[in-house]
Amino acid sequence: MSQIDRSKVSRWDLHGREHVVRVRRSGARRTLRCDTCGWRRVAPFLPWLRAQEHLADAHQATVNPAAA
Repeated sequence: MSQIDRSKVSRWDLHGREHVVRVRRSGARRTLRCDTCGWRRVAPFLPWLRAQEHLADAHQATVNPAAA
């Protein structure tokens, strides 16, 4: 049985709404899923960068809550 690891990338849009992409890791496979629109993608490399790109492009969510 392989170990499953989960994390998330969250950003806020200019209206103050939070958008989240969840990153699920099972072995070398990383699957991304957007809570807002249901977008999914397999990203074996740089999944957090792909998540940030989706949030910026699809939702104009670029404000990092950790930096705010």
